[in-house]
Amino acid sequence: MSLKDSLLALVIISIWGFNFVVIAWGVEHMPPLMMGAGRFIMVALLGCLFIKRPDIPWQWMAAYALSLCFGQFALLFSAIAFGMPAGLASLVLQSQALFTIILSALILKEAIKLPQIVAMMLAGVGLAVIGSSEQATQMTALGFGLTIASAASWGLGNVVNRAINNKGYRANLGLVVWSSWFAIPPFVIASFAIEGQDAIWASIVNFNLVSLGVLVYLALCASMLGYSLWSYLLTHYPAGQVAPLTLAVPIVGLLCAMWFLNEQITQGQWLGIAMVMFGLVINAKGESWFKRFIGGRKLKESS
Repeated sequence: MSLKDSLLALVIISIWGFNFVVIAWGVEHMPPLMMGAGRFIMVALLGCLFIKRPDIPWQWMAAYALSLCFGQFALLFSAIAFGMPAGLASLVLQSQALFTIILSALILKEAIKLPQIVAMMLAGVGLAVIGSSEQATQMTALGFGLTIASAASWGLGNVVNRAINNKGYRANLGLVVWSSWFAIPPFVIASFAIEGQDAIWASIVNFNLVSLGVLVYLALCASMLGYSLWSYLLTHYPAGQVAPLTLAVPIVGLLCAMWFLNEQITQGQWLGIAMVMFGLVINAKGESWFKRFIGGRKLKESS
């Protein structure tokens, strides 16, 4: 990867890692579901001015929007609003890789390989350690559960994304932008039904520069700029070289949360974090390590 593209990768990691701090700031000023509606309204209105509508049937865009846009972010925003520390959320959310493996096997009939099983077991134990550890920064069971549910929804969205690609369509930035129209109605309906008119009206009356900055960051930086740069890297480099870069996102998320939100991590949580990260590394690199190990053994035996 060239120096320029390496710097672009660093920009993506920084944007997506800092994103969790921005969400924490946002839910202090807006109800989480209303904030989600505002994010995707901005993505849809601004993105459609510059991005051509993708040649993807509406039912697939709707499935993508309901799982990856509405499901993931409605649950994530609510999780942080209900007591999930932003730094830990950035890490726990990466369990989407494990849900992607399981759901791909169930829905797409993809085989689960040995390194993936090891990765799921290790990361699963790590999540259990995080969830049961003594808390330095208060973490609620509801917030933790909603974050796991958000990761599962992201995993389902990845399966939908893969199915779209398997059908010969291009799941790129155009899908992110135009599918936002399908995410807006459920966000609005859920916000009115769960958060209520009073909370929505109060946040509108008290809308300030922080609220605007949060929505701009979530829509323009985390969504449009982040996914634009990500699509660029995937176009110019193998997916196996680009995908593991997301492993650095929770590291940035944890550091940013410690710096900007004064969140503290206990020794038990650090142990769980290390187990989850190692599990994700095994999931990303385990198969190539296994092939290299087998190839090395065969070479020794032949000599």
